[in-house]
Amino acid sequence: MIQTLSRRNLLTIAAAAGLAPVVSGGAEAATALRFGPTAPFSYNALKQMAAERAGKPYVPPSRPNPEIVRRIDYDNHGKLRFDKDVALFAEGPGAYPVTFQHVGQYFPKTVHMHVVEGETAREIVYDPRYFTISSDHPAAALPPEPSAFAGLWLQEAKSGPWKTQEPWATWLGASYFRGVGELGQVGLSARGLALSPGQGPGPEEFPDFVGFWIAPAASETDPVTLYALMDSPSLSGAYRFLCRRTSGVVMDIEATLHFRRRVTHVGIAPLTSMYWYSETASSRTIDWRPEVHDSDGLAIWTGGGERIWRPLNNPPRTMTSSFVDRTPRGFGLLQRDREFLHYLDGVKYEKRPSAWVEPQGDWGRGAVQLVELNTDDEIHDNIVAMWVPETPAEPGQPREYRYRLHWLADEPYPTPLARVVATRLGRGGQPGQPRPQGVRKFLVEFKGGPLTNLPKGIIPKPVLWASRGTFGEYQYTEAVPNDVPGHWRTQFDLKVEGNDPVEMRCYLRVGDQVASESWLYQYHPGA
Repeated sequence: MIQTLSRRNLLTIAAAAGLAPVVSGGAEAATALRFGPTAPFSYNALKQMAAERAGKPYVPPSRPNPEIVRRIDYDNHGKLRFDKDVALFAEGPGAYPVTFQHVGQYFPKTVHMHVVEGETAREIVYDPRYFTISSDHPAAALPPEPSAFAGLWLQEAKSGPWKTQEPWATWLGASYFRGVGELGQVGLSARGLALSPGQGPGPEEFPDFVGFWIAPAASETDPVTLYALMDSPSLSGAYRFLCRRTSGVVMDIEATLHFRRRVTHVGIAPLTSMYWYSETASSRTIDWRPEVHDSDGLAIWTGGGERIWRPLNNPPRTMTSSFVDRTPRGFGLLQRDREFLHYLDGVKYEKRPSAWVEPQGDWGRGAVQLVELNTDDEIHDNIVAMWVPETPAEPGQPREYRYRLHWLADEPYPTPLARVVATRLGRGGQPGQPRPQGVRKFLVEFKGGPLTNLPKGIIPKPVLWASRGTFGEYQYTEAVPNDVPGHWRTQFDLKVEGNDPVEMRCYLRVGDQVASESWLYQYHPGA
């Protein structure tokens, strides 16, 4: 779950490979992609392939010479630039060209690439001449087999200056993939599947996409279709991605999973992000920036219709929070804070995308689960959100899931209620008076919805709950004095003993009507 490669470096690799001009390497450049023989292909056939694999012992994916690949570090990987002149669909059918990524220290496994043509497919044969590989580069010593492809990028439409633009969707490493948001940035990642993340003492299992089959988009309004084969010691699966370039990116995803063994904890539609600190728990003494995060909260739209906002934490130890539900309407990791002055960083955290999972069909009983790990830097992904079914997965009992994944600036279906826009913590008690021990002050800001046009003299009332502890008598709600209509804040004190986490809940009412989404928070008294 925590990545070894610096997240800043990974984004730099993407920018360098996507925008830098191709420079001639030590060998003559390729003039076109090379393909293997034609073979029948369909999504049903891929699902059958996954089912048959699951009935056999697991065989790890090929790895080009590991000793050589280990030498393709961050700097060397950045020099491996795919020649966009030979991109798939650069000529002929297909609105969006596709380029490929090379194996390296952080992405060492072979991923087989295929092009779909009607009811047939052909494998794209790896050729080092597709990349800028100088004679003294470690990759120059790799043999032509096994394939050194590691991932793929969907480029912008070839009707525009796509060769100087960054990709709008990428698949690289295990089952990780990304989409560009409406503000032109990438940030958090999605994964095909999560197996036992944050559960127990053993290592987390990371399934791999071991092969892709790529079908072109007939026009810029049509989807690029990717079919993918997943494999791991515990399962094999078949995926279909219908990828649309909109103001952001929208992906319709189907997955059929066949298990080799019993798995008690399966994470469906997992999202992975980074949260170091925000206005909730500022670390100004550690870093000069006011906030550092790719996402600042988990949003949930429950099957019963409740809207929930759970600010993220950087906890002192790994914490798992489960929000039990049935057939959820959606959940996502969002970046709500869009003010540059709240970050002051050139990597544009204020423009990071939000990702929203919209389940299709009945997902049954389970829980939206949030796993938060401690981190002391921005280079690690330490947040995972996913759907975990109530019942374990069993061999011989395939599971199918469908969902739509939105890469946008905000939720695709905004609530009509007021939304939480900030969570602030401070010392309990009142200014100018002795501060009581074991008391923490909370200030939660809400904005919009029914709060925008309240009649004069009407003040929203907070409804509070905590799993333990005692709320202080002083509770105060007021309009934020910034002349922004509908911007209110409520503050209250909570006294607790001991350092065990406290689960908290708050929402605003106006009369007998719910006026805001529900604020949920996990407070760590000793942190």
